[in-house]
Amino acid sequence: MARSKKRIPAAAPTPRLDIVDSARGFAVYMMIAYHFLFDTTYFGLTRFHMLEDAGWIAWRDAIVASFLLLVGLGFVLAERHSQRGRWKRIGQIAAGAALVSAGSYAIFPASFIYFGVLHFNVLAALVAPLLLRLRKGACLVGAAAIVAGCWIHTPLFDPKPVNWLGFIAHKPITEDYVPVFPWIGVVLIGVALGHAWQAAGLRVAPRLRALQMRLPRWLGWLGRHSLVVYLVHQPILFGLFEAGRWLVM
Repeated sequence: MARSKKRIPAAAPTPRLDIVDSARGFAVYMMIAYHFLFDTTYFGLTRFHMLEDAGWIAWRDAIVASFLLLVGLGFVLAERHSQRGRWKRIGQIAAGAALVSAGSYAIFPASFIYFGVLHFNVLAALVAPLLLRLRKGACLVGAAAIVAGCWIHTPLFDPKPVNWLGFIAHKPITEDYVPVFPWIGVVLIGVALGHAWQAAGLRVAPRLRALQMRLPRWLGWLGRHSLVVYLVHQPILFGLFEAGRWLVM
């Protein structure tokens, strides 16, 4: 008799947590709002100094930080699940980063995006196994990375082949710039939070659970489809502004 083959159980999918999806969705919502206001200046409707004024810069940095905290937390949640799924996700993000570079080059050839938030995410995902090994030390290493990235500035890192690392003395001319330092520190703090939450059994505080019940469902939808929304929101906004300009001419 032929031996029966044992069926190898498929790897469990990465668990989706509504509160994480909603938090990511809120970050996406803030990003769309920021870019909408940026576009009003680009099309001459307003005169916001979003690249110079401290308040606008702080808002932009808060949006990026919220995304990257959730990236680090997501690495922990996905740690015990399918590696095939991990590489598929890295491939999707890398393809998105390539589209962003190509699209921004078509519109802003002198300041196209060559190391923005998606490019950073690809690198972070590739080194995620190393980041996850830090466990309890992730918070301290992350804080050190943030301090180093914010305080070390030298012209040695200004050339484009190395300015993606950070430590620059002069910000490069590009529409989006998310260097390794200090932002890898934010990811590491997210990793530390993820480990702490996992150790607590992924419990959600009653107040947060109650808040989650009151949040609109579209926030969760934005969080679950954040990559697609990131890629299409600016072309849609640009199209709407162009259509509006055409109608009033």
